[in-house]
Amino acid sequence: MEKAIAKAGALIEAMEYIRQFRGRIVVVKLGGSVLDDASLQKKLLTDIAFMATVGMQPVIIHGGGKAITRAMNEAGLEPVWVQGLRYTDERTLTIAEHTLVHKINTPICEMLTELGCEPMGLHSLSSCVLFAEILRLAGEDGRKVDLGLVGQVVNINAQLLKTLCADGTIPVIASVAKDKAGGKLNVNADSAAGKVAAQVGAEKLVVVSDTHGIRTDIEDPDSWVSSLNETQIKEMIEAGIITDAMFPKVEACLTALEAGVRKTHIIDGRIEHSLLLEIYTDKGIGTEIIKSA
Repeated sequence: MEKAIAKAGALIEAMEYIRQFRGRIVVVKLGGSVLDDASLQKKLLTDIAFMATVGMQPVIIHGGGKAITRAMNEAGLEPVWVQGLRYTDERTLTIAEHTLVHKINTPICEMLTELGCEPMGLHSLSSCVLFAEILRLAGEDGRKVDLGLVGQVVNINAQLLKTLCADGTIPVIASVAKDKAGGKLNVNADSAAGKVAAQVGAEKLVVVSDTHGIRTDIEDPDSWVSSLNETQIKEMIEAGIITDAMFPKVEACLTALEAGVRKTHIIDGRIEHSLLLEIYTDKGIGTEIIKSA
């Protein structure tokens, strides 16, 4: 009886959030272990299916860094990293595209279909919604650093995404973009997610990763913070607390907030129902990043 009462209480708590977010777009960026573990992935996609069932309009965008590295190793290629980004030549791009589309995007769509949803894979081998230009990083001597076929997303086909959402379809976007000439560019999935959330006018951006939100002390798991604003985040970046893999995730959240997205979240996809707990409960389970007052 107590379990049943607790379950009913959870539903009542969720009701107000369900009302609030009905008909609103929520961008979910999938990364980390969720993409490598079929069991984890199914649990998270079940959360997304629930969101769609109660009237939210999820948009999924994913990367696939670990799978791409494995595929490169199998092909006898050694990944080259430049300032934390993968140098991408033609052969690397072909492997990345094949991996992102056939090994990650298609299985996600198949799983969502099994869960009763209507997904649509959007990528460079079908309808591409990400448009980018070549990314050049600043080197120590002031010269631009060449990353090969690596892009920076500059535009999104927001109209197509909104139309699909309104029709009850879940867009599933792979992180390969097209340039002005129709060529293909490898893009960072976190950065792309921030741009997508910004341009579709999303209610929320949720970045699913292998980290339990943001810590004030990287070495101390108990220093996790449940809520931060833009000013606090920028101070943490300047202090060197937010670095490396966390930086593009936080940067994506700031991009979304600056465009009017109300709330952004970074959550640990390894925790069961982390997505639902973050969206539909008062306390949440990761770190929310909000606009400064």
